[in-house]
Amino acid sequence: MILVWAGACHERRALSKPEFTLKTPKRNLLMVWTSHPVSRLKGVIRAPGDKSCSHRALILGGIAAGTSHFTGLLEGDDVLRTGTAMQALGATVTRIGPGQWEVTGTGPRGLSSPAAPLDFGNSGTGSRLMMGLMAGYDLTVDLVGDESLSARPMNRILAPLRLMGLADTAEPHGRLPFRLTGTNALKAITYAPPQASAQVKSAVMLAGLNAHGTTIVEEARPTRDHTERMLRGFGAEVAVKRGDGQARTISLPGRQPLSAIEAAIPGDPSSAAFLIAAGLISPDGNVLVEGVMSNPTRSGFFDLAELMGARLGAEDTGDAAGERLIDIQSGSAALIGRNVPERLVASMIDEFPILAVIAAFATGETRVTGAEELRVKETDRVKAVVDMLRANGVEAEEREDGFTVQGCGGPPPGGGLVETRHDHRIAMSALVLGTAAQQPVSVDDISMIATSYPDFLSHMASLGADISERPA
Repeated sequence: MILVWAGACHERRALSKPEFTLKTPKRNLLMVWTSHPVSRLKGVIRAPGDKSCSHRALILGGIAAGTSHFTGLLEGDDVLRTGTAMQALGATVTRIGPGQWEVTGTGPRGLSSPAAPLDFGNSGTGSRLMMGLMAGYDLTVDLVGDESLSARPMNRILAPLRLMGLADTAEPHGRLPFRLTGTNALKAITYAPPQASAQVKSAVMLAGLNAHGTTIVEEARPTRDHTERMLRGFGAEVAVKRGDGQARTISLPGRQPLSAIEAAIPGDPSSAAFLIAAGLISPDGNVLVEGVMSNPTRSGFFDLAELMGARLGAEDTGDAAGERLIDIQSGSAALIGRNVPERLVASMIDEFPILAVIAAFATGETRVTGAEELRVKETDRVKAVVDMLRANGVEAEEREDGFTVQGCGGPPPGGGLVETRHDHRIAMSALVLGTAAQQPVSVDDISMIATSYPDFLSHMASLGADISERPA
């Protein structure tokens, strides 16, 4: 029987190759993956290593003097490609055990031209951060990526790097593939990114590491600060000055040496958000996620969930790599739609797809504005989110800089097939939606989930989710 809910919903009509096997199957166009409604989601999950911190650990460890040791590193495809790229540039990157990695940096000799193009697959973070890193060395490198990455704009990264002295062969649209030529004569600049982007900020800072002078980045709104924190951990001098409102100025003197470290990678709050959301929308939810990074520049989703009526338990459990760690617990909640405060947008930019899912279960409207960055993620996430919801009987509308969702005041109809468009967060969000919708929800592809959360399916299964493959 299909239940019809009141509201805005309607019944649907040496790392040359990985040393282990990723847990997510390859794409099969003849099959789809379907998430079936379940009455209960309960369990305890250790959060996977943070993707942002894992990228930065391999990058900075790869240029530091000495050998760094990391535990809890995320072993998703995006991060592995960063490790492969650093090795091709002269570092030594070795997997010691599950999540345990050893990186011997190039130190004073610096990076050198690789023998072959660097293939970043689907990784926007890895490719963009490393453009900044490579800009400060005498090397030439060809960059390539998969179909999705090759459609993403890179001019926002290239523009400040060109001002510093980088040469490139990118066409006017600034998309891969293209060639970069770095220089040891890179000059420091003062740069105010036109959009709130941690990737732009970090690329400029990584270029500034080997530049002459002090590189300054002026942020109108704060973005995730893992680069600043981790640079300090490796021994660099980084100054952060707060201005009016949310403005911040980050200063980094160039030509600074880095020293190897030992660090545990904190749990990824972006990955934890899927598990916490699953507990919130479940008819009988009780989900505890351990070891999650608690950083104000990454906590927007959890802050907003509480504004919508969620009661999230949080307990301090220590720290890792300069980041505070907490355990977060969520349970079934009656959620109320909210306008997303502008102050939270940058700190939850990766969580808007899963926000849209909990908004579909809420009572009333949820409105997202000031999130134009979503248009240039793995896909146009504004359109992908709206299409995901509409395919499952939820009323949603695109905005130029965000979207609106008319909540169902309970479980949405479901029953749709979602086109994931090479976007791991759309795929995972749709599968979470299916655990508590009225009818199963299917996705056309899950292969890209391996880029950020290879254990997603097994973690969901351990909570009680019923996600299976079936003929299209």
